[in-house]
Amino acid sequence: MTRRRMLTGVAGVALSAPMIGRAWAQEPTTINMLAWYGHAEPDIVGEFEAANNVKFVPKYYAGGDNMLALIAQSPPGTYDLILSDAEFVQQLNAAGYIEEMDPSLYPFDDYWPEYQKFPGHWTGDKLWSVMVRYGLLGVSYNTDALTRAEAMSYNAFWNPKVTGKVGHFDWHLPNLGQISLLNGNNSPSPFDIDKAAWKAVQDKTLSLKPQVGGYFDYGGTFASLKNAEMLAMAGIGDWITGVLQKDGAPVASVIPEEGGIQWTESYSIGKGTKKHEILTKFIQYMLSPEGQVKSIQMAAYPGLSPTKSGWKAIQDANPAEADRSGLIEGHDQSPLRLLKEGRLFFRDIPQQQSLEDWNDFWSEYKTA
Repeated sequence: MTRRRMLTGVAGVALSAPMIGRAWAQEPTTINMLAWYGHAEPDIVGEFEAANNVKFVPKYYAGGDNMLALIAQSPPGTYDLILSDAEFVQQLNAAGYIEEMDPSLYPFDDYWPEYQKFPGHWTGDKLWSVMVRYGLLGVSYNTDALTRAEAMSYNAFWNPKVTGKVGHFDWHLPNLGQISLLNGNNSPSPFDIDKAAWKAVQDKTLSLKPQVGGYFDYGGTFASLKNAEMLAMAGIGDWITGVLQKDGAPVASVIPEEGGIQWTESYSIGKGTKKHEILTKFIQYMLSPEGQVKSIQMAAYPGLSPTKSGWKAIQDANPAEADRSGLIEGHDQSPLRLLKEGRLFFRDIPQQQSLEDWNDFWSEYKTA
């Protein structure tokens, strides 16, 4: 072989290799996800996408009511994977939007006992949704304006130091649930109250109106706390202030003496999907120690882990974050400790009023 023929042959291989690669490569499997912002971003799904040749295509929402509306307006089978707050799983199931799941495929023996058979995720022994993360809602505040001791009661929202600078995350369930806790409605829960208690919650909420500076979506809540436009915020917790703390903002969140409310995010499989195997594999990945460390430190907003191995993994990977978020047994803000003390309640649909009652009052309150 002459030098010229050798170079010609090498060039031919070089030119044909990309075509061979394209012929062998398969198009990635598309997973259509309906979720809160952040769940399909590279810091969460990037490694799984690369390892499994899949591509997540998210549709993001804010608030369970918005999530239900998006599904109702979409053709059946639009979404393969649906991330839902726990209080809406039963509605997804009743409407026929999700499929039954096999409990044996998921590591429930690794869950803390308090989260193994979570209310609303099951009907009897039938599983409809798998919890992957959760968080706590309490008093969020500017640490230059209020002390931690002052923030240890929802009465902080009436403190003269924050007059005109109390904000609301614009969703009725967490805000009214916090006021209900302040009124002492903790047996059985702030969302299971009679007519008289509901009237008292409305009156107490209306008394906060002179303190209020605005009602905000996720972006507005984030910005108003960051620039100190708002000095205290009702209806949220560390899922907002945790991100701001990492950016150096003087903010924090605590679960006060009256107790806190837990939000919970779980994955359901959309009705009619043909992608059960890869969806199950992804949920298993998110529940692995590696997946839980990613979830806890999600760039969009932090969360907590329902698994024992998740707690151990974050303690090893980032001890400061484990301490900051209370993922250490015995920590004064540990969700397990708060549950045992009777100071943590699952966010839920009102039991003795309709959800429309709460929503209608919230609309009236904002315009009062």
